[in-house]
Amino acid sequence: MTAPVGGSATALAGRYRVALRTFLAVLWRDVFVTGRELPSFLAQVLIQPFFLLFIFGKVLADLGYVQDDYVQVLLPGIVALNGFLGAFQNTALPLVLDFSFSKEIEDRLLAPMPVALVAMEKIVFGALRGLVAALLMIPVGALVLGGISWRASGLPVAIVVLVLGALAGASLGLVMGTAVPPRRINVLFAVVLTPLIFTGATQFPWPSLDRLPWFQWICVLNPLTYASEGMRAELAPEVPHIPLAVCLPVLALSCLLFGALGVAGFRRRALD
Repeated sequence: MTAPVGGSATALAGRYRVALRTFLAVLWRDVFVTGRELPSFLAQVLIQPFFLLFIFGKVLADLGYVQDDYVQVLLPGIVALNGFLGAFQNTALPLVLDFSFSKEIEDRLLAPMPVALVAMEKIVFGALRGLVAALLMIPVGALVLGGISWRASGLPVAIVVLVLGALAGASLGLVMGTAVPPRRINVLFAVVLTPLIFTGATQFPWPSLDRLPWFQWICVLNPLTYASEGMRAELAPEVPHIPLAVCLPVLALSCLLFGALGVAGFRRRALD
């Protein structure tokens, strides 16, 4: 006898509710663990960008090698960089460890939620850590550089840019974390992180590269470029920048593209 359609719909809705509650429980567990590891997390996400700000924005400015208003260019880019790379690193590296040494991922796969949702939890958690890392850089930057004058009305949209940038970074981290064997993870970070940092328009406005068109085109391929330029568009609009109407769609498309590739890679690794 065929089951009533209403009963099937109720059962499906029940499974969705269970999957959603499990997703939130796993996410909360990861957030709780982050609180216990707070000192190491802060060291990971603050030391490198702090020295970038200090050298480029303070030391070189005091020595007269950069103009005083360079901080208006630098700080929005460094904040975007910290959100993107924080999400990337906090997704890729733990994922490699989960699939190799710790085998913690096996417990996640036994939870009552689809494999794709397990992968999406990794993206969301990595993006949350990246967003926290980005927001922490704002008071650090103000303390190190001083004299920051941002347009207050641009802050809400700037937060949207940071969220999209962190999601894009976490999605790319999922791709890398599922594509690279554990023994190659050090090579991955050496090969990928440096180009990401220096082709993401974090230390310079992208339109200023018109005299280096070949490098300008390389920067176009880096999603971090659009996070950096989107931050400048909202917080320091007097600095030349890519229009926000371009930055937001490209960041959203990056999230969808890398997210789809990452979930497919995660599913493949999980079922091996």
